[in-house]
Formats: sequence, structure tokens, C-alpha cells
Amino acid sequence: MSITGSYQNMFKIPELKRRLLFTAMILVIYRLGGHIPTPGINADALRVFFDAQQGTLVGLYDMFAGGNLRNATIFALGIMPYISASIIFQLLQAVVPYFEKLAKEGEEGRKKITQYTRYGTLALAIVQSFGISFALENMPGGIVAHPGLAFKLMTMLTLTTGTVFVMWLGEQITERGIGNGISLIIFIGIIARYPTDIINTALQLQSGQMHWLKMGVIFAFMMFVIAGIIAITQGQRRIPVQYAKKIVGRRVYGGANTHIPLRVNTAGVIPIIFAQSIIMFPGTFGGIFPDNEILMALSNMFRPPHPVYVVIYAALIILFAYFYTTVILNPVDLADNMKKNSGFIPGVRPGKRTAEYIDRVLTRVTLPGAVFLAVIAILPDMMISILNVPFYFGGTGLLIVVGVALDTLQQIESHLVMRHYDGFMKKGRLRARR
Repeated sequence: MSITGSYQNMFKIPELKRRLLFTAMILVIYRLGGHIPTPGINADALRVFFDAQQGTLVGLYDMFAGGNLRNATIFALGIMPYISASIIFQLLQAVVPYFEKLAKEGEEGRKKITQYTRYGTLALAIVQSFGISFALENMPGGIVAHPGLAFKLMTMLTLTTGTVFVMWLGEQITERGIGNGISLIIFIGIIARYPTDIINTALQLQSGQMHWLKMGVIFAFMMFVIAGIIAITQGQRRIPVQYAKKIVGRRVYGGANTHIPLRVNTAGVIPIIFAQSIIMFPGTFGGIFPDNEILMALSNMFRPPHPVYVVIYAALIILFAYFYTTVILNPVDLADNMKKNSGFIPGVRPGKRTAEYIDRVLTRVTLPGAVFLAVIAILPDMMISILNVPFYFGGTGLLIVVGVALDTLQQIESHLVMRHYDGFMKKGRLRARR
């Protein structure tokens, strides 16, 4: 059956149809909220400021907020406080025994961690909204008409409420819709810019500002990045695992053969986010203090295509890829769980030897994924700087869009196959990132 037939099948299953329509409704609500302005801010003056903040932390934050920060809407903070809180509590599970214990308690432990993440999101939103209100008052250009305590309190209340509402929308999609709600909100915010970018590219081609050859280079690079993202996202190294048979009474348990799927890109887009947050600090400070020669020199040094920028940025991405992989996938825990359930890797002793074997394989598997992340993060910047092409579709944005799309399609395919419909791929071969 063709993919078109699979799309038709999606609406033949009442539950799947209901979930798809609910997800679409929530995303429409999110986009509508992105057009409600925050009181007391001159949006036109703020856009002028943002045009000068490309390649800084402010520009990165605006990408994850779906452009709402640039437009000073009630969703200006977007979902970034929730993402930051989630990352913080994931890291705490690796270093704090209490959170490590909660993570191992199953569903109840995960519920507690989720609740702590919500509290953390609220706290971060309050702090960040205060910082934004303070920064807006001190920006040149008359962005804030009536600065003062009333403006700060109104901005904090508006942006914090907007963040909590966006978090609630994401959780509703995860629970009652299809796909991961938080990821889909980031996804819809990124692709909402694509029509405008396509129109700008077409206008430049029509006016002669951009040659067709450059357009061909952009299109070829996008195809290369998308194909590479799909290959790396679905790539995995399967470690075979056997479970010994147990006889309890007259019944035989276990004896199954399975595998441990080690992803080539276990960390996803997190290493790029971490690396960008660090590499953009000099440029951000250079934009805030343009009269400081030292900061401006550092700012120029940490911009593409400077060799210092390329080397440090690539090294940070590879470093964070290994770091985050070890945080979310612990070989010792995997080996202990296998040993408790009478499982073993053929030819490898259970326990310490198994943990060392998994760690060695994971180290080798992570390297190509980390290098690929560094390549797709750096190449768009290099194309803009060296080839002078207006590349709107950054590697980070494409990585998020393609990864979320694969996850969502995999969940839809699971519903189709479970109800004896043909999926998007033959024999259900479409795999998600996790």
C-alpha cells in the first residue's frame, strides 16, 4: 500500500482520528496565542533590536520560542524554561542520590520528577521574565513606553502565565494527542517561519539578488542534511542479549533472545543547544557592550568563519554528546538489570565485564553521531559567511524538525499496525529516536 493510502487509513481509526484532531487544535491555539502582544512594549522597535542579535543567545532563544520573543507576545518565553528545568533534573538524577532513587521507582517516581520539573519551570519563568523586563527597559529605541515597577510586574505575570499555559498545552498533547507535546510545540514554532523564508528566497531569485547556482547549493545542502539526519537518527547498534530459562512449578519462564539498541545519536539535539549556549556568550556580551574593545574582539573571534569558533564549537558539541549520553544511558545500570533478570551478552561475563563491554561499544557508536552533529551545526554558518548565501534553514532547526517528524510518524504507524492497517513503511520499519 502507498503512503497516500496510509494517510487515508489514519482517519479510519476513531481513536487515532480524535488524537490527530486534538493535537491540531492545541497547536492552532498555541499559534493564535503567539499573536497576542505583551502590554506596554513597542513591538516594531523590538524587531529592529532583534535584527542585530542574530548569532547570539537572544537569537537562539527566539528560535525555540517560535519567534514569540521577537514579537513580544504573551508566549515570549516559549517552552524554554520547561526544557531547561527538564535538563536540570535529568542531570540531577546522575549526581543526586535522591533523584536517582526516584528515577528507579517506576511510574510513581517519574510522576514526582515531573512535578518537580513543573515547579522548576515556574521558578525559571519568574526569574527569566524579570530579566527580560529589566533588559527591555534598558534597551535603546524606546521599546518600553512607561518603564517602572508596574511594567516589570505586568511583564513577569504575563510571560510566566504564558509559559505555564504552553507547558500545559504540551502535556495535553502528550496525554490526549499524538506525539510528544513539548517537541511538537518547538516543531510548529520553527516551521512557522519556513513560508516567510521561502517567499524571501523566491523574491531574491526574482530580483536577481541571488543566483540560481547559489539556490542549487542551498537545496543540495538541505537534502544532504535531511538524509543524514534520518540516517543518524534511525541508526543503531544492536547488542544481542539472551535470558536464561527459569522453571517455577510446571511453568518455564524466560529463555527469550532480545537486544539492546544503542542509538548513534542518543543525545539528540541537546549537545548543540549546550554548545550554542556557551559559544554565543562572547557575541551576546559584545552586542550589549559595543564600546568595549576587548569584548568586541572576543565577539568577532567567536563568530563564523573564524577558526577559533569552528574548532571550539565542534569540540564542545562532541564533548556534550558524550557527556549527555553517559547521563541518560548508564552501562553499569544496564548490566545490573540484565544480571538481576538472568540476562547476559553471549561471550561476555555478567556484571562488570558486561558494563565495560557496553561502555566500549557506546563510546564507538557515539563518535559518528557526535561528529555529524558538529558538521550540520557548523556548515550552515560557514555557508552564510563564506559563500554569502542567505541560508534560513539552519542545521539545528532541521535536526529538530526532522527528528520530531520521525517520532510523530512512528507513533502514528504504531496505531496503524496495532489495528492491522499498513504503516508508512513496509513491515513497520520506521523507527523513532528513542
